[in-house]
Amino acid sequence: MTSADLLADAFERIREEVHHAVDGLTGEQLTFRVDGEANSIGWLVWHLTRIQDDHVSDVAGVEQAWTAQGWADRFQLPFGRLDTGYEHSSADVAAVQAGAELLTAYHDAVFAETTRYVRTLGDADLPRVVDESWDPPVTLGVRLISVISDDLQHVGQAALIRGVLLRH
Repeated sequence: MTSADLLADAFERIREEVHHAVDGLTGEQLTFRVDGEANSIGWLVWHLTRIQDDHVSDVAGVEQAWTAQGWADRFQLPFGRLDTGYEHSSADVAAVQAGAELLTAYHDAVFAETTRYVRTLGDADLPRVVDESWDPPVTLGVRLISVISDDLQHVGQAALIRGVLLRH
């Protein structure tokens, strides 16, 4: 297994878990919040997909699927066009109202772009510095693992909320 295979496999696992967390849920279930300040499944999946799209497109040097493929227009959210959900308020979380099909279609589009890119990478690419605003500077390998870690945490949160919903 190559580094590219390993990265593609990790992103495929995220994609599978996104589908498990979202498929078959109603709009009401996707916006359910365990309390007034909690994130919803819909917001979590939108956010983790936005982070993946934003970060991977940046290191790949391409436009985000969000804008290039018209997802921003389809979602019609009341945020800036490149908003990823970072530091969103409770009201912002509530504003993310998207159906399961839209959420998974956007995620699948980002997954396709992500795997297309990571499959081009070799071991020699991973130490390349992609962000010098941190100390130490962030390498490509660290950035990709960071995205995987963040996505897995958020999809796990979405799965937990799904479990709570379906038990009641």
